[in-house]
Amino acid sequence: MSGEAWTGVAVAGVTAAYALCSRRLASTPVSSAMVFTGCGVLLGPAVLGVVETQGRTGPILTLLESALALVLFTDAMAVRRRDLRSGGFLPGRLLGIGLPLTIGAGWLLAWPLLPGLTVWELALVGAVLAPTDAALGKTAMSSPRLPPLVRQGLNVESGLNDGMVLPFFLLFLAGIPGTSAAEEGVSGVFWRALVLSTVLGLLAGAGGGRLLCAARARGWVTPEWAQLFVPAVAMAAYCLAVVTDGSGFIAAWAAGFAFGHALRHSAPRPATATASGAGPAGGRPEDDARPADFAEHLGGLLTSVSLLVFGAVVLGPTLEDLSWRVVGYAVLSLTVVRMLPVALALAGSGLRPPTVAYIGWFGPRGLASVVLGLLVVEEQVRGTDLLGRVVAATVGLSVLLHGVSAVALADRYGRWHEEAAATGRRLREATPVPEAAPRRIVAR
Repeated sequence: MSGEAWTGVAVAGVTAAYALCSRRLASTPVSSAMVFTGCGVLLGPAVLGVVETQGRTGPILTLLESALALVLFTDAMAVRRRDLRSGGFLPGRLLGIGLPLTIGAGWLLAWPLLPGLTVWELALVGAVLAPTDAALGKTAMSSPRLPPLVRQGLNVESGLNDGMVLPFFLLFLAGIPGTSAAEEGVSGVFWRALVLSTVLGLLAGAGGGRLLCAARARGWVTPEWAQLFVPAVAMAAYCLAVVTDGSGFIAAWAAGFAFGHALRHSAPRPATATASGAGPAGGRPEDDARPADFAEHLGGLLTSVSLLVFGAVVLGPTLEDLSWRVVGYAVLSLTVVRMLPVALALAGSGLRPPTVAYIGWFGPRGLASVVLGLLVVEEQVRGTDLLGRVVAATVGLSVLLHGVSAVALADRYGRWHEEAAATGRRLREATPVPEAAPRRIVAR
C-alpha cells in the first residue's frame, strides 16, 4: 500500500475514533486539538512514520489554507456589529488596544531571544502568534458558569482577531526582501491585498447573502443546498482575491461579515411560515436550520485534520530540535505577551483581577498561527526556519496547556463569580449584554 493510502487510513482512523468518543471526552481535560495534534506527532516521521509528507507540501498548504478560509468566513459571519459594543467595552478593548499591544510585545520580546532575525522577521513573529483560537479552549470560552460578558467577549475577540491581524502580517511580510509581498511593494500590498480583497469579499458576501435570502423566501432552495451554498460563497470570495493577486483570507473574512449581515437584514421569511417558525410551504423543521451549520462542521473537520498534519509534519520534527530560546519564547508568548496587553487594555474597566487573569490566560494559539507561519516558511527567506520552529513550539504548548486547564479553570472562575455575586457586591462582570448571534464553537 502506498504512503498516501496509509496516510489516508491514519487520518480517517483518528477522526473516526475521536468521533465515537467525542461526548465522553467533552467533559474531560482532553480536547480534540490535543488528540489530533498528539496523534499527528505519533504518526509522523518523528515516531512511527505512518504519515509521510516529505516533498508534498503543496497539498498540505492547500488543506490548511482551505480550513483557515472557511473558519474566517464562518467566524466573521456570526459576529454582529452590536457584539462589539456588548457591555460597552470588552470586545473593543481586547481588539482595539489588546491586539496591537500583543503584536508589539511579541515583536519586542523576540528581539533578545531570537537573534539573527531582522526587524521585520521579528515583527512577523509577533503578528503570526497574536491571533487566538476559541476552539482550543472551548470549555473556557463557552462554559455556562461564566458571566455572559466574559463568555461573549472572548468569543467575539477570537472570531475577529485572526482577520484583523492579516493586514499587519502582509505589511510586515512586504518589508522582508525576497518575499512575494516585497516584490509587490507596500503600496501594492495595501491596494491589492487590503483594499481590493476587502471590496471583493464584501461584494461576494453581500451578494451571496441576498441571493440566498431571496431564494429561501420564494421556496426555491432546499435546506440541504442552502447549507452547501455557504462554503461556496466563502470559496468564491477567496478565489476572487487570489486571481487578482490579493489576499484570499482577507476576502473570506470580509465576505463572512457581509454574508451574515445580509442574512439578518435582507428579505424576511415567506408569509406561509407559521408563528412557531416553521419553514416555507412544506413546513419541515429542517427548513429552519442555520445555513452556517454545515460550513462550521466542515471547518471544524478540516481544522482537526490540519492539526493532525501540523503535529506530524511541523511539531514532531520541531520537538527533535528544540532550544531554550525557542521554548522560552513560546512560554513568554502564552503568558507575558498575551496577559500584559490584556491587563493594560482592561485597566480602568472595573473588572476584578480574577476576571482579567482569566481573560488573559485564555488566548490559545491555533490554526491561524499555523497557516501564517507556514506561509512565511514557504517564502524560503533567511530566518524563516527559526520562525517556523517558534510558531510550532508555541502552538504545540498552547494546545497542551490551554486544553488541560480549560475545564478546571472555567469551573474555578465560575465558582468565584457565583460566590462574589452572592455577596451582593456590585460586579462589572455582571453587566447585562445583548443576546449574541448564535455562534457555535466547533471542536476544532
